[in-house]
Amino acid sequence: MWFLAALIIPCLLVLLFARVTYNRYIAVLLTTALLVASYLKGYTDELHEIVADIASTIAGFLWAGRMLDHLKQK
Repeated sequence: MWFLAALIIPCLLVLLFARVTYNRYIAVLLTTALLVASYLKGYTDELHEIVADIASTIAGFLWAGRMLDHLKQK
């Protein structure tokens, strides 16, 4: 269950923050800050979940780039 959340939630966070800030770099920075805080608090302790978080963040970064390009064209 946690693995599926690690695959989905960081991507959605990047998209949400990119939509609010209109900057995908700031969105990734905010998402990474939240992930690091959760790692330090001990909510994530398995390596495969951390790798899934990183992969999801990268996917969100790429998807946010396309979303913001589409918004700029309108």
